Amino acid sequence: MKTVLKYTILLLITVLVYNCSSDDDSEDDCTKTIVIPQIYFINNQSYNFDTTQEVPCDFPDPETPEIIEPPVLENFSYEVLNFTFTPDTGNNTNRLQFEIKLNNPNATAVEGVPILTLISDGLEFSGSYSNNAIVPCYGIEANSSCILTFDQESSLDLGLVNSIELIDVTYYLTN
Repeated sequence: MKTVLKYTILLLITVLVYNCSSDDDSEDDCTKTIVIPQIYFINNQSYNFDTTQEVPCDFPDPETPEIIEPPVLENFSYEVLNFTFTPDTGNNTNRLQFEIKLNNPNATAVEGVPILTLISDGLEFSGSYSNNAIVPCYGIEANSSCILTFDQESSLDLGLVNSIELIDVTYYLTN
């Protein structure tokens, strides 16, 4: 009986030693995935672009967003199907209409915002027309296209614009 009790105690101690040992390797292997909040600005408009990263478990979670350069959709192309500016419609308005085919040749769907660079009466500026677009193209499926469609009249009381020309289109990624 004493032998059985001895072996039982020895076995119990052995199990406790192996299960409760402080193995530094197990702590080193601990990782977690964190979301890194990032933000970028185009023409005083902010856009979010969060990324994820695997880090050690003791790594602190980010609290403030990191300001980054705008991430551009790689291999992006566009085709102008229609771009018409009418300086005076006869109704005390001007009218800007366009249809621009935005192409995502990549194997993954994307979310973002198209930014147009225009010249109006010699002044170059960039901006998103998606907020007022009929089809805003905030997302483009993988290996697909979206036709950014815009048609809006503006009062001539705001100022007379003689010409508007499209210079470039860039697609900036959000999430």
